[in-house]
Amino acid sequence: MSWVIENGLTLVGDDWSERNLHVSGGHVADRTAERPRRLDAAGLLVLPGIIDIHGDAFERQIMPRPGVRFDVGLALRDTDRQLVANGITTTFHGVTISWEPGLRSLEAARGFIASLYALRPRLSCDTRLHLRWETFALDAVAEVAGWLALEPSPILAFNDHTTGSVLKGTIARKIGQMAERSGLSRDDYMALLEAVWSRREDVPHAIAELAAAARAGGNVLLAHDEASPEERARFRVLGARSCEFPLNVETAAAARAAGEDVILGAPNVVRGGSHNGAMDARTAIEAGHCSVLTSDYHYPSPLHAAFALADGDLAALARHWRLVSTNAARAAGLPDRGSLTQGKRADLILVDMTDRHHPEVVATMVAGRIVHARRPLGELAVATPASAVPEMAG
Repeated sequence: MSWVIENGLTLVGDDWSERNLHVSGGHVADRTAERPRRLDAAGLLVLPGIIDIHGDAFERQIMPRPGVRFDVGLALRDTDRQLVANGITTTFHGVTISWEPGLRSLEAARGFIASLYALRPRLSCDTRLHLRWETFALDAVAEVAGWLALEPSPILAFNDHTTGSVLKGTIARKIGQMAERSGLSRDDYMALLEAVWSRREDVPHAIAELAAAARAGGNVLLAHDEASPEERARFRVLGARSCEFPLNVETAAAARAAGEDVILGAPNVVRGGSHNGAMDARTAIEAGHCSVLTSDYHYPSPLHAAFALADGDLAALARHWRLVSTNAARAAGLPDRGSLTQGKRADLILVDMTDRHHPEVVATMVAGRIVHARRPLGELAVATPASAVPEMAG
């Protein structure tokens, strides 16, 4: 299907354009077919769709309360509607593969991944997989290596929440929450944690094994919660191309100095700071220490973070929109999207910023198909000189 999007203000690269935007064959084009459909975007911004490289808010649809589970297919469909309504056109669901029982267990990951790949052709958002492997989940290494061969290719991220739990670091205060999520008593959880910790000498070899598998398969490899520039350097050698949620400014600065992407949470910007005492994302962005924002645990935040950073300034919005589009596409290894330049996928959103503090996604297009619309947009088939085409419902 071909489209002409008229009367909007379109972000093309880093500049705003009032020219019509043409979509043909699911991609941005220099012209369209003889009789494309027309969308009237008067008063709206036309922006590249948001690429969400790390999000686990879908877990709330699976388990909205501790111990209360719902069908994964139902959860994925509900999540899909939330994603496109918030302008997210590509998402990587961050499924944690842990040594814990319950929501983040290996068994739960198996079921989730099977459901996702069976259902994804019917989802509106281009929905992909982000394998968040807990580095102490040693019994999962073989299965995670096998999942790396799935298509489309998953992202693999190294996560270590075990060391922080044992050594009473920043994660230790979450022990009660983690026990509740896994369905264990606090005492039973601590006993399991102690048993897992006893195998810590085997962790470096497992990390190296999975890193080699990811490099061989061409998977994007990330490292999560790096605590120092030295740790960033170690994961860089293993092939981790981006620094995801670094624990301090020094680590983030080292990554950026090496030309790497630093990924932080958009909720951090929207809320005015981290919910767990981590580095401030707005300050990091201003200092050049953050290049990508992601939903983390809240799907509305990427959209709202970019607008909050811009504060009504369109030139600033053009700069900050890269955090959730062009830069995110680069970090995710997806060169076919992230901007509205010729030949890129037609993943885009129409946004009403009348209230700049609460921008509204009026419509979402994924690969040239309208998948979400809040109101009619005067959709018409463009008439050729020899014919007239009746108005269609928006």
